[in-house]
Amino acid sequence: MIRDGVITSVELVQACLACVREVDGQIQAWAFLDPEHALAQARAADEYRMSGQPTGALHGVPVGIKDIIDTADMPTENGSVLHAGRTPSRDASVVSLLRAAGAIVMGKTVTTEFATRTPGKTRNPHNPAHTPGGSSSGSAAAVAAGMVPLALGSQTTGSTIRPASYCGVFGFKPTHGLVPRHGMFQLSRTLDHVGLFARSLEDIALLLGELAAHDERDPDSRPRARVPYRDVAAQEPPLTPMFAFLKTPLWDRVDPDAREAFEELVDHLGGRVEEIELVVSIDEVLEWQRAIGGAEMAISLRREWDNGRDKLSPALRSRIEHGRAVRAVDYLGARASIPELAASLTELFEQRYDAILTPAAFGTAPAGLESTGDPAFCALWTLCGMPALSVPLMQGANGLPLGVQLVGARHRDGQLLRAVRWLVSHLQANPVSMT
Repeated sequence: MIRDGVITSVELVQACLACVREVDGQIQAWAFLDPEHALAQARAADEYRMSGQPTGALHGVPVGIKDIIDTADMPTENGSVLHAGRTPSRDASVVSLLRAAGAIVMGKTVTTEFATRTPGKTRNPHNPAHTPGGSSSGSAAAVAAGMVPLALGSQTTGSTIRPASYCGVFGFKPTHGLVPRHGMFQLSRTLDHVGLFARSLEDIALLLGELAAHDERDPDSRPRARVPYRDVAAQEPPLTPMFAFLKTPLWDRVDPDAREAFEELVDHLGGRVEEIELVVSIDEVLEWQRAIGGAEMAISLRREWDNGRDKLSPALRSRIEHGRAVRAVDYLGARASIPELAASLTELFEQRYDAILTPAAFGTAPAGLESTGDPAFCALWTLCGMPALSVPLMQGANGLPLGVQLVGARHRDGQLLRAVRWLVSHLQANPVSMT
């Protein structure tokens, strides 16, 4: 609409700011927001478009940025008093890519403390007595509440998929290394991913197409041919997709209404879904994830530990202590397990399936703000660096959103989006209650 002159960037940003004024007092999704700066960017975007210059795919569109991702024109405080007032001198890679596509950096969204599990101030937009999830709390809540159409987050275990499920939006964790992380607070090099939030699958695909890039400053980034993810996602699959339903041994802990909703979904898909068993012990996976994440977190936060541990939350201090105690043999053994595990999972896709269907969380957003929920259903896919998407298809008995997690093979992000687009269209044409 901006490209076609139906609306201006200023009008869109003004509408987003009006929504912020109306609802953010209760939701508290923003860590930093300067309305005048957002509008100044929008005015510059409109002037540029009116000059006849070529525009990018996100020209004039406001985006929220998780407050662990550096922005040169506003603070990045990483959700901690230890970094209060921190003002980076340069944009993170993803912020530079957004600006190159014409996007408006609207503001910084709330993160949990150093993107771990100690909650920030944000509340669930569907019921403020419930958590929005974490650690990308503000990004998920801001998109869900209509305060911004797109937002960036991150994921080290379940920090994009879980809040997307709790808040009822699309949340995407791409293949590890596909989107560069330079300029994002590093918690764990092995596990950190940039996360994407939107209210439609098409917007996720569009955003991914602008952010998938090589950056030599990210040691896990690799040169790759540019993929038109939006076009790939919109294509009709050459064959009707097949889904693998994976309960995992965690299934008995899933809330009863969530189990019922998933069973209804699987029944509705009929011959397009088959139940499979996990090829590895989930307890082993979680132990590997804890060893890697804990040890790398302890290294990433060693300066804060040495100089300001009294200002860290008790929960984070405990996790750092655990990480500092991880033995080298356990850390290296966990790292060495990843390639074989990822290869065994890839075989599932090569043999029969287009995507794995599994819960994003144990149920709807828990009541209370003391916890951001359990990320265990996301750990395996994050450990293996596989693309995962939370899709807002269901709701719990309490009326809160309940996401479905769909997982694809590494480096097949486009095929995953295409299979999910088929699933969403199929359910729209053949609705089922799933509550």
